[in-house]
Amino acid sequence: MASDKTTAPEAVVVRFAGDSGDGMQLTGGQFTLSTALAGNDLATFPDFPAEIRAPQGTLFGVSAFQINFGSTAIETAGDAPDVLVAMNPAALKVNLAALKPGGLIIADTGEFTKRNLDKAKYDANPLEGDGLAKWDVLAFDISELTLEAVKPFGLGKKEALRCKNMWTLGLALWMFDRPREPIHDWLKQKFAKAPELADANIAALDAGHAYGETAEISGPLKQVHVDPVASEPGLYRTITGAESISLGLVAGAQLAELPMFFGGYPITPASAILHHLARLKEFDVQTFQAEDEIAAICSAIGASYAGQLGVTSSSGPGIALKGEAMGLAIMTELPLVIVNSQRGGPSTGLPTKTEQSDLYQAIYGRNGDAPMPVIAARSPADAFECAIEACRIAVEYMTPVMLLTDGYIANAAEPWKVPNPADYRPFPAKFLTEKNAKNAEGEDELLPFARDEKGARPWIKPGTPGLMHRIGGIEKAQGTGHIDYSPDNHQAMTDARKSKVDGVANSIPDQDVCLGNESGKLVLVGWGSTYGPIHQAVRRARKRGLDVSHVHVRNVWPLPKNLGDLLKGFDKVLVPEMNAGQFKTVLRDQYLVDAQPLTKTSGQPFAIAEIEDAICDALGEPRPSQIGGEVDVNETQLPSPEAANP
Repeated sequence: MASDKTTAPEAVVVRFAGDSGDGMQLTGGQFTLSTALAGNDLATFPDFPAEIRAPQGTLFGVSAFQINFGSTAIETAGDAPDVLVAMNPAALKVNLAALKPGGLIIADTGEFTKRNLDKAKYDANPLEGDGLAKWDVLAFDISELTLEAVKPFGLGKKEALRCKNMWTLGLALWMFDRPREPIHDWLKQKFAKAPELADANIAALDAGHAYGETAEISGPLKQVHVDPVASEPGLYRTITGAESISLGLVAGAQLAELPMFFGGYPITPASAILHHLARLKEFDVQTFQAEDEIAAICSAIGASYAGQLGVTSSSGPGIALKGEAMGLAIMTELPLVIVNSQRGGPSTGLPTKTEQSDLYQAIYGRNGDAPMPVIAARSPADAFECAIEACRIAVEYMTPVMLLTDGYIANAAEPWKVPNPADYRPFPAKFLTEKNAKNAEGEDELLPFARDEKGARPWIKPGTPGLMHRIGGIEKAQGTGHIDYSPDNHQAMTDARKSKVDGVANSIPDQDVCLGNESGKLVLVGWGSTYGPIHQAVRRARKRGLDVSHVHVRNVWPLPKNLGDLLKGFDKVLVPEMNAGQFKTVLRDQYLVDAQPLTKTSGQPFAIAEIEDAICDALGEPRPSQIGGEVDVNETQLPSPEAANP
């Protein structure tokens, strides 16, 4: 019996959760693909354990993938799921608290064995009894149904059970009216050398889909259709932050008319940038996996010295190791792009979780006075634009630039309208090819540390006839570049390097107000991946009539020239960030504004509700929960079974 489709909600949040070997990230990724092809806007949040392979069935081995998709603009992965797919007891226990009251649980009873219940610290089977009464529960033996579906292909039980994520995906595709054909094609391509595995996975996928179509199930299992989002005409694709940065770096190198050299060392969550760039050799990109972080950045500095655009990337621990070499790039005044995909710390910290705690490190974290421009991307798609901007600043100002993302941006995905390359202004690199000054006798002279109107020194390729010069980490004389560590010269060169970086503010846009008025009672100032939850929380608060605005800063150093005056137009400044209050300190230091922190260091992104509550507290207004709550249009609950069958 096929269920009738329910009234279309504007948005739905689904979380797939299971053991780290259950393929939840793959399942979520393919559901994301089908959702994008259906024309919905979306945002995802992959959340997986730090252990390479945690003990099976344990609470700390749970891997989850959340997707928020809808027919309206989606800017976060959603506060709470409408649907939780739990592949084992541990997945249910870890994720249950996040599920909305009245939400749907889909559970694999085949995994709710005594052994697995013990591992998840359950005294009794939660599927039996009334412990889950405030949710709809759909529990059946997915494992057994998968074994039955793939039986004709002669797989062993262990191999056959690996197909159950595809069975689950098939059920989800039916439930949300998604096409199966793209997943069929992907499986055939993935298992091209083992067609029997492709056929088995396709059979499992189709069996899960058929189960939704034909099973005699009462109550919660309804097919839900979510309309496509209205969007501008153009070519769209889903993109993760790591992919977006990679493409942006390539585009930046092309706009600078330079070959690109990427020197990197594997580290979570930055490794994906190296992987993506390694596949782009046709765009004059060279990738080098170094033996350590120091070798990685030094190779990139060497490439910049040789006339290429040097790029390196890492996460917090690796950025710390690169610190001395960053000072070398600043002292030699060579263009270099450094990508920092921030993660929870300090030390090894939370390798697979997100945080924004490297801001002090980015702005201040080098020995000596070593100023460096710092840019922060706010979303996966925005990382493309930020990567191009980092390349521009590096080339035009002859300086290293740090681009900040984080684990959430790096792994999350969203739709991206592929831009027209003709819309971007080229910034071709200029190399000095002849001596650039006259001495007292009127003879041609080379001044490798002469400065242009932006304070940048000339870029000289080694081996250029007649332009031999010294370069290195020891202090150089103004203009001539001869070794000179006299007091007056070091003062002058320190001032020159600082002035050059400060001058970057002259070529960046004035800070705008993302939402709200340019003055008022309260402004929320964010940077990086907090954009989505801040924006939605401010939108909700303004809908209730509260006087609050949202400012989101891309250029976190140097700051936009008008930012100080803008902030002084508000009575209160609240700074939500996933650290202990670092950007708040920067704003207080630069503008003497009484910026107040809203901090979170749990390894999870902000929920919209957390920020909305902070807005209400700051303005002395009751929280939404105190006045009956509010359902956001981006987080509409699934229609109840009763609404579907009046």
